[in-house]
Amino acid sequence: METLELKQKANEIRRLILEMVYQAKSGHLGGSLSAADIFTCLYGQILRIDPQNPKWKFRDRFVLSKGHATPAYYASLAEFGFFPKDELRTFRRLGSRLQGHPDCKHTPGVDMSSGSLGQGISTAVGMAFAAKMQGLPIRVYVMLGDGEMEEGQVWEALMFAGNRKLDNLVIIIDNNDLQCDGHLDEVNSPNPIDEKLQAFHFQVKTVDGHNMKELVEAFGDAKKYSGVPFALIAKTVKGKGVSFMEDQAAWHGKVPDTEQFKQAMRELERAGEALCRK
Repeated sequence: METLELKQKANEIRRLILEMVYQAKSGHLGGSLSAADIFTCLYGQILRIDPQNPKWKFRDRFVLSKGHATPAYYASLAEFGFFPKDELRTFRRLGSRLQGHPDCKHTPGVDMSSGSLGQGISTAVGMAFAAKMQGLPIRVYVMLGDGEMEEGQVWEALMFAGNRKLDNLVIIIDNNDLQCDGHLDEVNSPNPIDEKLQAFHFQVKTVDGHNMKELVEAFGDAKKYSGVPFALIAKTVKGKGVSFMEDQAAWHGKVPDTEQFKQAMRELERAGEALCRK
């Protein structure tokens, strides 16, 4: 898929994210919008998957450790064919397969139920280690939030991954510098993340998490290293794509009212039109 097409897909995924949260009157917008480009790159270009066969044994695995960002996750799964887009309207409704946090027992394309921060990365490391033991030629990708990296369990998992030389593991950090209570520096900053990961025997690369070309190249680089796990630090903006939501901690889990929703959709429509003219 070409870079421009990926950008167009990412813009559409942002529209779907807004619609889901607005209709449900519940959900996490800020961290979903910041991760939309990363999700688009993964599902549109990087992951070896088969939407028609979600449990294919030789598929790459993806774990959303920051499990509250399901609007971006579900919108991406629908956009790339795991289930109909119409089902997104059931987000967070009683009986829906699209719960507030991922459920691998019911939702096609979800490899791990997550939500309690820190547990997703631990499971992903276990998946990568098990694949090594079984000789499976798969890669395991896991997305963490930067605020999530304040969890001690995260560092236990990373220590194991580095010591076991899990070169089939790729961790992605949605580094938007905000969490629900404010800026990282005001809460309990895990910085410098890159130096800490290097100390844990990771190969580390930092990119603009909204630059599709940089993302594609970085994920390609991840496959070149042997004997070390790979960490991609994606510098992002919480609420990306909607002017009044960008870099605002208040939009971590806030739902827009009708006028805010209309304004946000207009902004994304204009962004989509600009991409079509390129």
